[in-house]
Order: sequence, then C-alpha cells, then structure tokens
Amino acid sequence: MTETSRPDDAFHVFDTTLRDGAQREGINLTVSDKLAIARHLDEFGVGFIEGGWPGANPRDTEFFARAREEIDFRHARLVAFGATRRAGGSAADDPQVKALLDSGAEVITLVAKAHDRHVELALRTTLDENLEMVRDTVAHLVAAGRRVFVDCEHFFDGYRANPGYAKAVVRTAAEAGADVVVLCDTNGGLLPAQIHAVVSTVLADTGARLGIHAQDDTGCAVANTLAAVDAGATHVQCTANGYGERVGNANLFPVVAALEIKYGRRVLPEGRLREMTRISHAIAEVVNLTPSTHQPYVGLSAFAHKAGLHASAIKVDPDLYQHIDPEQVGNTMRMLVSDMAGRASVELKGKELGIDLGGDRELVGRVVERVKERELKGYTYEAADASFELLLRAEAGTAPLYFEVESWRAITEDRPDGTHANEATVKLRAKGETIHAAGEGNGPVNALDRALRAGLERIYPELAKIGLVDYKVRILEGRSGTGSTTRVLISTSDGRAEWSTVGVADNVIAASWQALADAYTYGLLRAGVEPA
Repeated sequence: MTETSRPDDAFHVFDTTLRDGAQREGINLTVSDKLAIARHLDEFGVGFIEGGWPGANPRDTEFFARAREEIDFRHARLVAFGATRRAGGSAADDPQVKALLDSGAEVITLVAKAHDRHVELALRTTLDENLEMVRDTVAHLVAAGRRVFVDCEHFFDGYRANPGYAKAVVRTAAEAGADVVVLCDTNGGLLPAQIHAVVSTVLADTGARLGIHAQDDTGCAVANTLAAVDAGATHVQCTANGYGERVGNANLFPVVAALEIKYGRRVLPEGRLREMTRISHAIAEVVNLTPSTHQPYVGLSAFAHKAGLHASAIKVDPDLYQHIDPEQVGNTMRMLVSDMAGRASVELKGKELGIDLGGDRELVGRVVERVKERELKGYTYEAADASFELLLRAEAGTAPLYFEVESWRAITEDRPDGTHANEATVKLRAKGETIHAAGEGNGPVNALDRALRAGLERIYPELAKIGLVDYKVRILEGRSGTGSTTRVLISTSDGRAEWSTVGVADNVIAASWQALADAYTYGLLRAGVEPA
C-alpha cells in the first residue's frame, strides 16, 4: 500500500466496531465476520480499524493472524487494543504487552485509567504508580517501533473529580511518545457544551494531540464528538451504525457525513462517501441486525417524505425539505404513499416507480382516494411499494393479470400425538387453463404458498427464482379480540432485489393470501413476463 492511498494523518477517523461495537447486546462476531467487516471499513476509507484485544481473547488473536495474511488494506491501518502493564511490574516483562507486539499491528491503542477513584479501587494501586504504568508501557511500545494511541478511560468523570490528575495522565502519555491521547466519555453522561469546555481546556493546558471517544447514553454521542472537534480534537473514535456497549457509541456514518458535508473536511478518500449507505447496510447484514430505517443519512427513511405538503414542495425543488442531496451518501429520496398523501405524492411516487401518469388529474385523484379508503381499512402502502404499484396500475388500467383465483382453502389438523398437519388447496385459471393444486407446509400460510407455487410454476417457470424472505403480522386496533382486523406484510426476493406487499382481512390467513398473490404478481411483472 502506498502512503498516498491513506487518508491525511492530520485528522483521524478511527473505527472500533470490531472491539467496542462488538460489545453490543445481540452481537457475537466470528473471526470470519470480523474479517468481512474489516474489509468493508477499509473499502469505506477509515484511517484506523481497531481489531480487538489480542492475547486477552483467542478469537481476536486469530483475527490479527488471519488479517495479516488475508487482507490487503488499501486505506486503513489495523490497530491492536490492550491495557497498560500491571502495577508493580515492567512493560518489557508483561505478557499482555508482549501479545500486543506479537499481533503484528503497526498501531496500538492502550487503555489507561484517568479517574483517580478507578485507579485506587479498580487497579488497586497508587496514583503515581498508574502514571508510571502509562509512561513505561507507551515508551516500551514506541521503542519497539509501534505507533501508540492512549485511551483515557472515564476521562471526563475523572476530570470533574480531580482535573489535575486527569490532565497529568494526558501529559504523561504524550511525553512518553503517544501520538494521540483520547478523552473517553466512558459512561456517556456528558453533553456537548461540557465536552467542548473540557477539551478546550485540556488542549490548552497540555498541548497534547487529543481525540474523542463518546458513548451514547444521553443520545449525544455524535453531537459530543463534533463538539470535541470544534474544540480542537483531531481524532474521532466511532462504530459502524453506532453499535456498542449499552445504548452504543458515536455512530461512524453521521460523524463522517457531518465532517465531510457540513464541515467541508476531507476525511475519506475521494468518492467513498457515496458508498456510505451500502457499507452501513452491508455491515448490518454481517452482524445479523436489521438496518435501522430511521438512521440519519443512511436509513431507508432518511429521505422519505410522507406529508402531502412536503411532496408538493419537493415536486418544485427537493432541497425545500432535504438538508442534502441523498446521492451524496449513496441513499435515495422516497415518496411514501399513505392517507396523508396528496396528488403530488402520487405523481412523484409514480415517477419513482417508472410510471408516467401523464398529468392525468382524474387518475391521480382516483388513486389518492383509493389509497385513503384502503388505509382506513388498515392497509399501509408506505411499507408496501409493490402493492401500491399494482394498485396504481389497476386504476390506470395497466395491471397485469397473470392468474385468476377461483377459490382457496387452508386446513390445520391437530393430531392426537400433538403434531399438526397443514394443507392447502387452490383453484386458479391461468393462460386458459383451470388449475387445481395442493401443498403442505409448516403452517397454513406456508402451505398456501406452496400450493400457489405448485399451481403456477409449470406455466410461469420464472417463479422458481422468487422466494419469501420475511413475514410480519400485526393485529390492528379494535375491540374484537381474536376477531380483530389483521394486516400482513410480506417481503419477497428474486435474488437481486426485494419488494413488499400487504394484505388486510378479518383473519390472518386471508390477509396472507392477499399479500402472497400480490407478491407473485409483482415478481412476474419484475421478470418481464407477458400476462396471459
């Protein structure tokens, strides 16, 4: 790797998803997961990727060994994380410090105590010995040719309790050769004005290069990170999608977007910001968490517009209700069609779907009224674009008719041995044929799905590439208990894209059937199949 391919060292974007982010409840990364995420982060263009704690965790030790062999980092430097040497010993003889060197990482982050109570109660040593632990460990690693960052754990709480000692830790680390001293809001309890004031003071009093590590317990981690930058910090520690301990860390993506777009500071290689939405979602897939739809910049709803007033303005100029062009971060504007929609929403949504309504005010009016009528019954089209497109085509007289349903039936049999049998039959007409088909499945909806597929795949072999990927049921508000109206949302994929369909009925099976029928109709439409 050439040095010119790395971001400017004057400002660091430091990612700790593989270490701090992995501490989120519900995340359990394999070594292969960590390698995949590291590749995504390097592709995004962050300057540093903290890979974990070699020596303390066998999985992290293996990660560093495999990363050296399997990843050719184009932009990032791999960072090993560890602690200062033990009290009363020496860094040269400390096995954990040796493991940091053995990891092969060219950059090492050391966590050091900066809160006097933590030194005395957690480390069970003296304040002077803690300073010597910092000095000895940093100097030993620097002498071994490593670049060292020091994370001052609980710094802001420690500064409030004993500002002189907290600053002494910063000075000691810097004097021993640490390139950056990171001030950590470990408990996440600070607010932006407090962060700004402390960082400004510490910078003036110590002259050290400072970084910021913010937890999100007050919901201010991104704001706190930017406040520290305003105060002079030139190193930001973040995690992808804000993953981390408790409620999480400063979210990498809004921090980077703010720095690049709002501050005008280049912190990524050219063109990488446009990959942000894709990278965010790719990492979410690796950690097996659903991407947050309402995440700033990269969420599915970040540039989604629902109110008719907004749509009317956006039709004139999208900037009237958007703070940036979504394409800057690889996202797209979406128009949501709901009972709040007006004519402009429908026209823009039609354009988004590639359907030219041709300024037909009567057609647009019919669609608006139809949507409002159906949403009153419980349908939701903002979450079911495919069903909306079919509705729009139906009103325009261009809806494809691939099959007609004459009847369907689903049966669940409760057997004496405690097992259940689920069987469904369907009667259809397609391409002039009357088709009877049956299917068995894991539940009545699965049986219906198999019956419908069994009946149609011979005539439409394209359905073999289409499959259901998600199924959600919601009992809508009402007073009928188990007889209440049910809404079903189904997500379907052809391996290249996903689409969602909706069904509403007074029972879950009928609602599911509606959503299934729409799902396969839309799938055939996407595949370019000519109607019967």
